[in-house]
Amino acid sequence: MSYLDELFSVAGKTALVTGAATGIGRMAATALVQAGASVMIASRKGEDCVKVAEELNELGAPGRAEGFAGDVSSEAGIAALVAEVKARTGKLNILINNAGVSWGAPLESFPYSAWAKVLGVNVTAVFHLTRELLPLLDAAASDADPARVINLGSVMGTQPLADDAYSYTASKAAVHHLTRTLALEFAARRITVNAFAPGPFQSRMTAFATGTQEQARHVGNHVPIGRIGAPDDIAGATLYLCSRAGSYVTGAILPIDGGQSVQHGLTLFKE
Repeated sequence: MSYLDELFSVAGKTALVTGAATGIGRMAATALVQAGASVMIASRKGEDCVKVAEELNELGAPGRAEGFAGDVSSEAGIAALVAEVKARTGKLNILINNAGVSWGAPLESFPYSAWAKVLGVNVTAVFHLTRELLPLLDAAASDADPARVINLGSVMGTQPLADDAYSYTASKAAVHHLTRTLALEFAARRITVNAFAPGPFQSRMTAFATGTQEQARHVGNHVPIGRIGAPDDIAGATLYLCSRAGSYVTGAILPIDGGQSVQHGLTLFKE
């Protein structure tokens, strides 16, 4: 194994990626399988997860995937998912809290229920699932190779931008702060906790705006780097944070947004 391969290797590691049947979760799971990890893929749509796992296993990659149902929208669902994971492994090197929901409506008609639903899946579930899986993360953690937790934030959690998704943007800001809080608390356990803060990617959640190539190009024109995100952008970030290369990084909110997090419309002296 070359130096580069060893630095970014996740070979032999066991991972759980929630909400991985589509979008960014699937991109992260694909990267881990391609790099040699055993990856559990879970979401509310268990049949979709089984299908995705089969497709990943047909890639001929060194890693393996298995898919099953897992609903993090309730306490009972989280308990059932934890039981499923514990039945499959005694240790967990990588946990990617990717499952998420959104809700869009004008300010005047934004429903009360949209707050409980979105905050429940995007924030509450991240805390409780991570806590319940701590014994497995502890079992995998070591000084030389910490266990890793990656939470899914968003550029909307760093910028004051609602776009009619009021509960979503608030939830992602909460994810970022929770990530920093847990990073500090888990450091002594040799568990790193970081978050992705992606900009626009093609996914089921963003299909209304990026579902076609024409739409994707239109959205990409608003990104400083001139395009929306691609699977390799998530893959590179995932392998960095989950391998030896990222073992000293914790509490980071990693922008994967083509420059949107530093974008503004202000000018001081130039026209």
